[in-house]
Amino acid sequence: MSGVYHAGSLAVQERVGVRDLADHVGRSIGSGIKPVAAAFLEQQPLLVVGAADPATGRVWASALTGTPGFARATGPHRVSVTGGAADAPDGRGGPLSADPLAAALATPGTGVGTIALDPRTRRRMRLNGVAEPTARGFAVTARQVFANCPKYLQKRESYEVVADRVPGERRRGASLTDAQAAFLAAADTAFVATVRPEGADASHRGGHPGFLRVDSPYELSWRDYPGNAMFLTLGNLAADPRAGLLVLDWETGTTLQLTGRAHTEFTADGERAVRFRITEAVETPSALPLRWSAPGYSPANPLPAR
Repeated sequence: MSGVYHAGSLAVQERVGVRDLADHVGRSIGSGIKPVAAAFLEQQPLLVVGAADPATGRVWASALTGTPGFARATGPHRVSVTGGAADAPDGRGGPLSADPLAAALATPGTGVGTIALDPRTRRRMRLNGVAEPTARGFAVTARQVFANCPKYLQKRESYEVVADRVPGERRRGASLTDAQAAFLAAADTAFVATVRPEGADASHRGGHPGFLRVDSPYELSWRDYPGNAMFLTLGNLAADPRAGLLVLDWETGTTLQLTGRAHTEFTADGERAVRFRITEAVETPSALPLRWSAPGYSPANPLPAR
């Protein structure tokens, strides 16, 4: 498993005492896209991408949407994402030119992490690799492909496309407004982008509303619930604290993107928490054209700490 994990992940695994389990679980990570994974990806209207902006170095996570099939495997090690040209009027398939990740996805050789998540079936697939722009969007050459268990993933039975929804003006700031803090406190799902020496990763975090704790206008935190023992996200943060966070409103399509630096805090009783310090916040009203049904909370969700 030495080729699967870098020093950051290995250090966290050792600290938590799960090296043997991590080696076992790590055997599920491959570089090829199996037919079942390709079929799953092609059914999804939503793809989350994480990467570092080549100009600023800031790490962001962005949500891309489109008609199922807009993201699909076009080879055993390649995914193509169509749509989202630089100034696509509706943002379907890729970010608008003003999205923080637009430049990264237009730069050949950018390391990216992607996650396709299906709330209808509580399944998710992660694919990390190297991106390159194409005439119709961008493509990713896969280096890591794997699935995750459905823990902490809320079930949403269905979605609809709101055809006349138009993204509003982006609001940028160096801290959270009161409304944004309330938005985060009410969230049941977040996506985390991190970077590692050879690329990037995008992962999912979920829980009952309140699992994201807003500690100040500049800082938030969340408990790190028990997972698959790989510690890819926490391992990346151990090596490079840059991170991005994406939270979306599953009904209105509004997105809140945060970039900053994060670190893991370990306690004597074995608990872990991630503390995220905000550098910039970008809110986009009605960013996504999807309206999902109300959530059924995962039975694995711990109750938020009071």
